[in-house]
Amino acid sequence: MLDDLRNSVNSAYEEELIEEEHIRGGRYTIERPPFLGMSPFQRFIVALVFFLMVAILGILLLVVFQKIMPPI
Repeated sequence: MLDDLRNSVNSAYEEELIEEEHIRGGRYTIERPPFLGMSPFQRFIVALVFFLMVAILGILLLVVFQKIMPPI
């Protein structure tokens, strides 16, 4: 009973992959769930805005603590 356990599991897994490939129309891809429900372009815009906010706040804090002086 346990002699052929590994082979039976492998064949069942291969059959499952073939069924999934048949359902997807012959292409085997790994589909990722959308991150926060946004497209890649929307995620880029959010990351860019976050970067700019951190940079501006960092420069503002450096000016407030007089580590740098704005050219006036």
